[in-house]
Amino acid sequence: MKEIWNESCILSPSLICLDMCNLEREVKTLENSGIKMLHVDILDGHFSPSMPLGLDTVRQLRAKTDLFFDCHVMVTEQDFFVDELLDIGVDQIVFHGETQPHIDGMINRIHTKGVKAGVALKPSTPLTEVEYVLEKCDTVLLMLINPGYAFVKGEKQVTYADRKIRELRKMINDRGLDTKIEVDGRISPLNIETYGKKDVDIFVTGSTCIDRNNMEESFKKLNELRASVIEK
Repeated sequence: MKEIWNESCILSPSLICLDMCNLEREVKTLENSGIKMLHVDILDGHFSPSMPLGLDTVRQLRAKTDLFFDCHVMVTEQDFFVDELLDIGVDQIVFHGETQPHIDGMINRIHTKGVKAGVALKPSTPLTEVEYVLEKCDTVLLMLINPGYAFVKGEKQVTYADRKIRELRKMINDRGLDTKIEVDGRISPLNIETYGKKDVDIFVTGSTCIDRNNMEESFKKLNELRASVIEK
């Protein structure tokens, strides 16, 4: 599924928004819907106040699907989790700059294993965090809500999300880079329609876009929306 990397307006459904008791079935539904990328959130209950998914589950799923595993590491101590994910054989690891004292070194560590690497930023973290490593990033992931708080009813995207997305796009374009922009947090069909043509490359879709009780129809609508955005 690595050919997905060269596509535009990529949909990356969040694994933790699926039925956690029937993940293999849910992943097969994604595959049958034409989805090629899966967003895998790794949380430690410390950096982010929830911990819904274990590494062993990710390892077992890796053996059952060829989906592109887009892993978002939201942890305080990154080394153990990154090494485990590299051993599992994921396709991309995006780690948080706020808890990594050696951002350049961690990018090198991931790239050495032939895996794509990126830096994730919490909503209030400035883009200057990636200014000097932007050329080395396969992806910069912008959190549009505070990580781990998706369960809070009424939690909305930060008011400065649009400004941050457009400023990052300008940084990338001005340098002539291929670095992808990924957005995560209450991603809606309107976000995809607004940014999918030229600003954002990867959309992490969750409960705002996906109805657990009718996933097939949800992805049919999302795929139709994606197609219309690409064709514009």
